[in-house]
Amino acid sequence: MKTLEEVFETWEAVIGLEIHAELTTLETKMFCGCKLEFGAAPNTHTCPVCLGLPGALPVPNRAAIESIVLAGLATNCDIEKHSMFYRKNYMYPDMAKNFQTTQGPIAFCMRGHLDLDVDGRGAAERYRLDALAPGERDGNITRTEDGYVAHVGITRIHMEEDAGKMVHLGGGEGRIAGATHSLVDYNRAGTPLIELVTEPDLRTPEEARLFMQKLRQIYLALRISDCSMEEGSLRCDGNVSLRRRGTTAFGTKTELKNMNSFKNLHDGLAYEICRQAEVLEEGGVIYQETRHWDPSAKRTIVMRVKETADDYRLFPEPDLAPYDLTDEFIEGVRAKLPELPDQKAARYAADFGLTSYDARHLVEHRATADFFDECMALAAAEADGGAFAKPLANLIINDVTAWLNAHEGEALAATPLSAARAVSLVKLTVADAISSKQAKEVFAAIMDEDADPEAIVEARGMKQVSDTGAIEAVVDEVIAANPDEVARYRDGNDKLIGFFVGQCMKAMCGQGNPKIINELLAKKLG
Repeated sequence: MKTLEEVFETWEAVIGLEIHAELTTLETKMFCGCKLEFGAAPNTHTCPVCLGLPGALPVPNRAAIESIVLAGLATNCDIEKHSMFYRKNYMYPDMAKNFQTTQGPIAFCMRGHLDLDVDGRGAAERYRLDALAPGERDGNITRTEDGYVAHVGITRIHMEEDAGKMVHLGGGEGRIAGATHSLVDYNRAGTPLIELVTEPDLRTPEEARLFMQKLRQIYLALRISDCSMEEGSLRCDGNVSLRRRGTTAFGTKTELKNMNSFKNLHDGLAYEICRQAEVLEEGGVIYQETRHWDPSAKRTIVMRVKETADDYRLFPEPDLAPYDLTDEFIEGVRAKLPELPDQKAARYAADFGLTSYDARHLVEHRATADFFDECMALAAAEADGGAFAKPLANLIINDVTAWLNAHEGEALAATPLSAARAVSLVKLTVADAISSKQAKEVFAAIMDEDADPEAIVEARGMKQVSDTGAIEAVVDEVIAANPDEVARYRDGNDKLIGFFVGQCMKAMCGQGNPKIINELLAKKLG
């Protein structure tokens, strides 16, 4: 099978996403008063409404409508004042009433968009990006110095209810194929669920991954969902087809169902693109079907032939009146919009002089962005607090993020690193009291020993010597003791500077300021 890069020489991928998010921060389900609670004993949060018993009537959850309007406003959607619910009929045991209540052709949120910053290795997936100059456009992308910005349309965000959870037993992989029997838990049935559908504007697996990541950041900022992919409150279906480069007609698409991680979404789409190219180049036919990504086997597997809209026999929900949202309601929701990730990143760049790369990575997670804000509020009290922004950003993006990744499940707020300690650590490095290398050692000690940075530096005798006179005396001694190396350096062997720095640091028991040592050596050896 060809690589993705080889496939893109001949074929263009057309990708669209359907991203489902449960509104987990609400108290009750979409059309009844049953409690929302992940992990509760099976079938303990059900009632006649969410089980579809005869005579039971749904009552819409106003807070859920507010949440979807928030999501629409945050993703540049038009908010439709008039919309309604439909019944989507299907026969499967995960919904006891044999239909799902969902929205029809007109959803609460229509015609939105998000812009994606794609750089680094991810930008390399885009076909012949280097042919564009910075600022030049090609289709829906604009070239930047570090990559490109992709403008991705959003068709709609509609409201629906989630289905129950099926548990298949007796098989080897927990899937229905090979199982001897199945159990169903209806606790999740009726959970408020919003589904965002993109336009087919994505062209690479990396763009799809970044879109889902950005949407997750937005939903977390809005506090409408916990967006836990592990618990299934954020799920994604990827639709992908291929067409020959230079053509505009869409090919036959396949759907990858329930991608439950960003990596799986990327890898599943990448495999499916290469698989479709191989089938087409061998004269085969792509069928419209739903496929499952198996991360262990690293391949997609057919699940079923894809249903069409006719199969669902959609018709207006007779038990729910159409919705007419007023201007007052919409503006009331708009007033609740918090600072969104893109706005926060722009503020970091404008107020603190951070690069777009640093600002974007700080806002990837709400916890790290909130922590940075708390740190900068404390740093403002320092004489040169503005100089703390870059080292604080580096500390959070590199050291803190790496520690959290290594201690999966640990919340930043529960660690020994408070904002005050982070500012104190950075203050020591800004003042050249410790080196950047020592700062990493102090950070590790904070996390291991739950101690303050100043106490750690004092206890370990780490304080850096920055007295120019004392350092100059050591530099003179090292130069005088190594005449042969001095001669070789002056003959052009610049790499020997590392030897001289090392000798100086050794003489000062590792406490010399390396910046001053380098400056003095360059001056005296030059």
